[in-house]
Formats: sequence, structure tokens, C-alpha cells
Amino acid sequence: MGFEYWPGLAPCALCLWQRWPYWVAAGLALLALPAPPRLRAWLLGGAGLAVAVSGGIAALHLGVEQGWWPSPLPACLAPGVGVGASIDDLLRNLAPLPTKPCDEPAYLIPGLPLSVAAMNLIYAALLAGWTLRQARREWRI
Repeated sequence: MGFEYWPGLAPCALCLWQRWPYWVAAGLALLALPAPPRLRAWLLGGAGLAVAVSGGIAALHLGVEQGWWPSPLPACLAPGVGVGASIDDLLRNLAPLPTKPCDEPAYLIPGLPLSVAAMNLIYAALLAGWTLRQARREWRI
């Protein structure tokens, strides 16, 4: 989300989907702070799984960027134009705000061949692993 405001990278629909699991993970992690050890372990485990879900969405997004498969989200696809489509039909199919296509990678660091989706995949894998490790430690207490 910070990359949207600081360097001005426009998010696509899959980018926005990757954010939701982080909000869930943050909420679970905050609930884990005052919790007793066993409950903290469960909450941290849930937070780690939520981050892993964001990593899964990032992997899906990376595949869309690389052209390995099409995006499953209709917001990422161009609107279909039928033979008898009127101008009003075309205007109704337009997105309310300009959006970035999901298959167009956004690069944060020039020359580094990692898109933002790829960086999120790496970050999510590391954060999920660390969080699940912490949950396992709490379970042992």
C-alpha cells in the first residue's frame, strides 16, 4: 500500500486482493498480544496462515504477470464488446476509475527483475514462516 503513495504505483485488482489477508493477520496479531500462551499460539498461527494466503495470491498474480495463466478476476479482464453493442453499453462496461491491468508488472527498483507481486511473494513467505515459527514456540510454553 505504501508503494501506491510514495512512488505512485497504481494497484491492479489482484494487488488490492493481496492486501486483505495482511489486515486479517494484523488484527489477529494484535489480539495475540494480551492473550495467554495457548490462545496466542492459535492467533499467531491464524495470522501466519493469513499471510500465507496473501503469498498465494501473490503467486497467482506473478503467474498472471508472466502470462502463465489468465487472471480469475473480471476486473483484470478487458470488457467484452458484442457485435450489437451501443456506445451506452460500452460506457457501462468501463471501470469507474482508471485501473492498471493485472498482467502488466510494476517494478519498484529499476533494473531489478522483481515485480512488486514477486517481492510480496518473497516477503509473505518469510513473514508467514517466521509467524508460524513464533506460534509453535508459544504452543510449547
